[in-house]
Amino acid sequence: MAEGQDSSQEKTEEPTPRKLEKAREDGQVARSKELATTVVLVAAAMSFIMFGPMVARQMLDIATFNFAFDVAVKGDTAYLFRHLGASFSAMGLVVWPFFAVMVLAAFAGPLGLGGWNFTTKALAPKGSRINPLAGIKRMFSLNSLVELLKGYAKVGLVASMAVLILWSQVDSLRAIAREPTRQAIVHSATILGWSFLLMALTTAIIAAIDIPFQIYSHTKKLKMTFQEVKDEYKNTEGKPEVKAKIRQLQRQMAEGRMMSDVPQADVIITNPEHYSVALKYDPNSMPAPLMLAKGVDEVAMKIREIARENSISIIEMPPLARALYHHTKVGDEIPAELYLAVAQVLAYVFQMNEAKKGRMPPPERKPKVEVPPEFRHDD
Repeated sequence: MAEGQDSSQEKTEEPTPRKLEKAREDGQVARSKELATTVVLVAAAMSFIMFGPMVARQMLDIATFNFAFDVAVKGDTAYLFRHLGASFSAMGLVVWPFFAVMVLAAFAGPLGLGGWNFTTKALAPKGSRINPLAGIKRMFSLNSLVELLKGYAKVGLVASMAVLILWSQVDSLRAIAREPTRQAIVHSATILGWSFLLMALTTAIIAAIDIPFQIYSHTKKLKMTFQEVKDEYKNTEGKPEVKAKIRQLQRQMAEGRMMSDVPQADVIITNPEHYSVALKYDPNSMPAPLMLAKGVDEVAMKIREIARENSISIIEMPPLARALYHHTKVGDEIPAELYLAVAQVLAYVFQMNEAKKGRMPPPERKPKVEVPPEFRHDD
């Protein structure tokens, strides 16, 4: 028995949507630092390829501007500050597209896994963060081992790519020494940009491995025991006895509204022992008779009681009462297959009401209505 209880506490169940939502509220989402790093590095490399030659030319112009001012004004500090300010302004205009791309990449990186998640709960102090035992456990955890292997892999891949690039660009690098200064600087920026991009792309290999691991690790950390799933269901959906009480109150409210409509009925069709249905029909505004109320046993008796208090005709026709009860919802029109039977009943009631007022002779007998076989219920 103890073994069964222990096994029931194993976290074998996938996290529920509520568990995932609560974890997100607490700042716990799957994150891949490698993906964010790769996005920033690739964006930086591509922006360097696009803007690098232009930046190199502008920087050369700024350097020329700074080293070619008039020596005669070297004692004028105000001029020197203006000169320095102009240089910094020119540098800012040159490099701002590069930094703009970097900022956008830094914001776009988290969208790849986890998305943006703003919460202050992650900043709340936790004792587990300063617990030495917990710290040692984290140091020797699977996550720490993976981080160590990722570090070695990144160094190895980037270094290998750097060696390959240098080997492939030996002739181009030697040619730079023979080019004019401006051309050499632009050429160097181009080589540097493409080299940067190739080395940045190597980190994508690490990110492709890291993303599935982070998703697996995050899901494993949030796994639940079977008892936790049951408790959450109870807390979310409500305890059975509470739900039963709510359903009971809802039924009572629905019955109350239904009973308030009974005085508007034209006829009550009953099975003397169990069923009662209240129908209304206005040929000027209704395409078909409407079910105002229905019930069995105590509810059926209450419908009849209200009908007597309001002098509404009560007609005993068990087959028709059962058919209407089982095939019509409160507030709906009766089925087309029962139009003829109900029309005969309404005509009979109308003639009785007119006879009571002395306007016409009473009906000779109660009509014998036919209920289609598929609508018959013998309960």
